[in-house]
Amino acid sequence: MLFVQPSKLPARALAGMAVASFAAVGVALIAQHQFGVKPCPWCVLQRAIFLVIGALSLLGWLVQAKRSLRQAAVVLVLVMCAAGLTAAVFQHEVAAESASCALGLADKIVTALGLEELWPSVFMITANCSEAAAYKLLGLPYEVWSGLLFAGLGALGLIVLTKR
Repeated sequence: MLFVQPSKLPARALAGMAVASFAAVGVALIAQHQFGVKPCPWCVLQRAIFLVIGALSLLGWLVQAKRSLRQAAVVLVLVMCAAGLTAAVFQHEVAAESASCALGLADKIVTALGLEELWPSVFMITANCSEAAAYKLLGLPYEVWSGLLFAGLGALGLIVLTKR
């Protein structure tokens, strides 16, 4: 073929990644404000990471005509997915086993960024990690769902990165 039709996958995938990331935060907020699921520092950090992934995915979708800019946004999304997956695994394997996760890495990051003051209804830490570990959705802890979504978004980001 003389003319190769550009794939629509990157645009659709980036839009889907943005929607999924923002929806994840929406589900967390509904669980918190309607069902009393209190977030710990690691939960709040993962919310912030999902919002950054959503914003970067949206940016990549907006600049899709400029492949290099789209690729840069996707690379940043992949970095954030790795950070989010790391946070979810750490929360599940380490922090959930401790009686308190106050003044840990997640707490320090949330405090340093001023997230609680910026948007308290989204980023206010109201539980410790062992309390948060007791909350489950369909039998799995929330951080497991979060980790699965980070992994899925990362896998989709890798696919987008390879498409022209």
